[in-house]
Amino acid sequence: MDKKEITIGVLALQGAVELHRPHIEACGAVFKSVKTQKDFEEIDGFILPGGESTTMLRLIKTFGLWDVLAKHFSEKPVWGICAGSILLAEKVTNPEQDSFGILPITVQRNGYGRQLDSHHAEIEGYKVSFIRAPVITEVGEGVEILAEHESQPVWVRKGNKVASTFHPELTDAYPSPMHKHFIDLVQSGL
Repeated sequence: MDKKEITIGVLALQGAVELHRPHIEACGAVFKSVKTQKDFEEIDGFILPGGESTTMLRLIKTFGLWDVLAKHFSEKPVWGICAGSILLAEKVTNPEQDSFGILPITVQRNGYGRQLDSHHAEIEGYKVSFIRAPVITEVGEGVEILAEHESQPVWVRKGNKVASTFHPELTDAYPSPMHKHFIDLVQSGL
């Protein structure tokens, strides 16, 4: 049976967007930069990219996208990366802030420290970057831990909602195992 061609939308309000294109296309999916309600309806899965979560929240609210995004996030697969994981979390600390609350995890912003504490590590044999990265301090019932770093969950999933506290898109070995995992998840229809 042939797989249906899927389109992955990367929320393009702020953060690392275009860097996902080669990873998505290497998986045989279509990359789409998304900003509007019409864009959201044309995709099969969302990536909330790394960037600055408070800036993303401000732009989501300024452009009146909160309700439409919440609706689409409840219906479609979503992967939050770094700042995106903060937006998906049920609870955010250091400091507390709004989030969509669709993944039962608690995320501590800048959990590894300041910019100077950013670092690289291997996750699933793949070099990734932790840039002012959050730390997942708690996982709720039914959350599968896909990978850990320094004894902390860094890549988690529940159903078709995925979060990673690191950036796999910054490595140019295409595709990352994380992109492949997400696109396979979208393809499976979970």
